[in-house]
Amino acid sequence: MKRREFTACLVAGGCAGMCVDLTLFPLDTIKTRLQSQQGFYKAGGFRGIYAGVPSAAIGSFPNAAAFFVTYESTKSFFAGYNATSLTPFTHMLAASLGEIVACLFRVPTEVVKQRTQANPSLNTYRVLLNTLQEEGFRGLYRGYGSTVLREIPFSLVQFPLWEYLKAVWWRRQGGRLDSWQAAVCGALAGGVAAFVTTPLDVAKTWIMLAKAGTSTASGNIPVVLYEVWRSRGIAGLFAGCIPRVTFISMGGFIFLGAYEKVRRTLL
Repeated sequence: MKRREFTACLVAGGCAGMCVDLTLFPLDTIKTRLQSQQGFYKAGGFRGIYAGVPSAAIGSFPNAAAFFVTYESTKSFFAGYNATSLTPFTHMLAASLGEIVACLFRVPTEVVKQRTQANPSLNTYRVLLNTLQEEGFRGLYRGYGSTVLREIPFSLVQFPLWEYLKAVWWRRQGGRLDSWQAAVCGALAGGVAAFVTTPLDVAKTWIMLAKAGTSTASGNIPVVLYEVWRSRGIAGLFAGCIPRVTFISMGGFIFLGAYEKVRRTLL
């Protein structure tokens, strides 16, 4: 990847991440509280809907920038080696690697953000201090494995589907897509991926919000999924599904549309 392309991906990804995270933050708060073990209203209900927003604001740029730099670099690396039939697998690999790298920035942000969302009486700084005092630096990465295992299946669905929808639309209109068209493809792909991976998102939320030292906090996803199913049934596994699908569909539109727009402008 050339230096100009690298810079364009870095800036476009970061800007897209900030746009979507800050614009749709209230929906994310509602989703987190619906999924929390203590229940929606005990976790804050509709109060303090922007609790945790400083964490999202700080973490969204490096998180999204790291993803797209890795994603585009991997696509570029394999571009000259793959046959057309292998293109979806390249997109899957690129998205998976992108998520692994991005989660190094995303998980600490998510831990602090979700704990603040579920405890609106505390501010972001206090939640950060409490986490460091009680669990140390490793506490900020509680749920890293569950987050990666949620994000990789999500990306395995979203990004190949996004690229496929763009390719189909491009062929049908016989020319380059506008940014808004790429955004529509992103919304459709994101909505499908969000629905399919909701149980993994519920497990990730339970792990991050669990009290330190409990079995849930250990991060064993199959065990947590079974615990959710046993205590809340299928409905519990898909708790927060509607705001999650809505959030990610709208987010996919803003995120991938903004990314395409900023990247094309810089190139």
